[in-house]
Amino acid sequence: MNTLYKNIFWAITTIIIVALLFAGLSDPNASAQNISISQLATKINSGEVVKIVVNGETLNIELADGAKAISKKEPESGLTETLRNYGISDAMFSSIDIEVEDESGFRFWAGILIPTLLPLIIIIGIFWFIFRQSKSGASQAFTFGKSNIKLFSQFKDRVTFKNVAGLEESKQELIEVVDFLKNPKKYLDIGARIPRGVLLMGPPGTGKTLLARAVAGEAGVPFFHISASEFVEMFVGVGAARTRDAFSTAKKAAPAILFIDEIDAIGRERGAGLGGGHDEREQTLNQILVEMDGFDRDTQVVVLAATNRPDVLDSALLRPGRFDRRVILDLPDIKDRQAILEIHSENKPLAKDVDLRLVAVRTPGFSGADLANLINEAAISAARKNKKIVSQLELLDSIEKVMLGPERRSRVISDKEKKITAYHEAGHALVSAGLKDADPVHKVSIISRGRAGGYTLKLPSEDVRLKTRSQFLADIATAMGGHAAEREMFGDISTGASSDIKEATDLARRLVTRYGMSDKLGPMTFGNTQEMIFLGREISTERNYSEEVAAEIDQEVSSFINRSYEAAMKIIKTHKKALAAIADALMEKENLEQEEFYNILKPFKLKQVSV
Repeated sequence: MNTLYKNIFWAITTIIIVALLFAGLSDPNASAQNISISQLATKINSGEVVKIVVNGETLNIELADGAKAISKKEPESGLTETLRNYGISDAMFSSIDIEVEDESGFRFWAGILIPTLLPLIIIIGIFWFIFRQSKSGASQAFTFGKSNIKLFSQFKDRVTFKNVAGLEESKQELIEVVDFLKNPKKYLDIGARIPRGVLLMGPPGTGKTLLARAVAGEAGVPFFHISASEFVEMFVGVGAARTRDAFSTAKKAAPAILFIDEIDAIGRERGAGLGGGHDEREQTLNQILVEMDGFDRDTQVVVLAATNRPDVLDSALLRPGRFDRRVILDLPDIKDRQAILEIHSENKPLAKDVDLRLVAVRTPGFSGADLANLINEAAISAARKNKKIVSQLELLDSIEKVMLGPERRSRVISDKEKKITAYHEAGHALVSAGLKDADPVHKVSIISRGRAGGYTLKLPSEDVRLKTRSQFLADIATAMGGHAAEREMFGDISTGASSDIKEATDLARRLVTRYGMSDKLGPMTFGNTQEMIFLGREISTERNYSEEVAAEIDQEVSSFINRSYEAAMKIIKTHKKALAAIADALMEKENLEQEEFYNILKPFKLKQVSV
């Protein structure tokens, strides 16, 4: 960018200089009248000429009325001699003021040199520009193997470990690494060896890059960062050369940290045969393995890497001596979610009655990035309504917007469809409220969001790491509640239950084939599922069981679904009046919050049952 500004400056300067030169060479009498020598003689005889200035062959004439004129005389001849030939007497000469100007000076030489030299200068300038571009291309060819490694020099918004909520164990691992680089002597004195590499592993949005930025903010040593995809090119050997250059740069600045983001771009298992004969990606990985294992004992460089696909990394990359530490970043629990929400809402004006704990309760499974997006969506919603503060309503609405998409109130539906949707969602909510092992209902709505015509938001009151078979069956029964309500109230079913049926069927099959929860088939898993990524994502399942076992699996899946469906239908038939009350409230208000929903159920004294 600086080079561009410099070139623009010199171009403008050159144009101004050339313009001044031509302005200086321009004739100041360009507006004067051109006359011939005979006309000049006539004007002299009539007494109209007051003054004549001779400049070479040019005659600048001043007339009696103040006007100016120009004329030309013959070269090598004097003015008086020329005029005498036209009959001008000596008496007439005495009445005219005649001056002779010296033609030498800047304008004289410029008039000679510029027409000659200017084209030559332009031609030389063109050739200079061509050779300069050619030289630049050649130098780029020699720097092709240089890595695009960047030295951290304090981001605009400095991040430290205090700005990272939760992840206490992960932060402790990285604090030790930073402390080792700051105070290596106390570790070396006790015989501890510097860790070669630290691998940050976790789902997208859990804060891997954020933790790396925090390390950069905390460390008092040079911090280099690069994306793994920047190593690989289509040309053979470029990736390996860039890897050598990156590690060489870090070694020269030791003690230092080298951060490689998304290392799975080059760290995938070797030998897949997907990269052609040479496989540039494998060569790059081999060079990384050599660089990490070839560190000198006293070289104080730590390689920090991040990935959300540790399962596809090469085993040689994960062995001791390379990535010695693996820091796992989980999705935040309810306490961490509340802390994350507090951090992201620091610079946003929240209403005094905002309860971030309630928001944290409604967001199980949300990552840190999801929570940051939630707060931002709430602020955007408040600004769109011309509000100065963010209320609890905007925060709760933004949860559903992040999960399902924006509201589609403009979608026009008939009264019949609205009634079917209301009973469908009322069926989900009633079944969930009538089962012991189901999650509590937080909200029921018949307003379209995303691709859903309505939705029932049921969430656990606390984070759940393990789920029992009873809880899974309750989930299946709740999913079938909408279908059961439609059949019972209208004697017919609609396509609105299609996604519910698919979800229930997939869950029932996982109970049998993956979780070993079938009494008939026992604690066994069936099928070897493999994920292959080539021209896209493809999940293939290898059948490692017979056709007889496949039939038994289908029977058990059907048994789980039928058992759950019967439980849902029993609740619907037993509490028809409660179902109708929920549906009527939905058609009137469109949304029912948790407290409103359970207030509707109070008069009916709903008893919870098991599937």
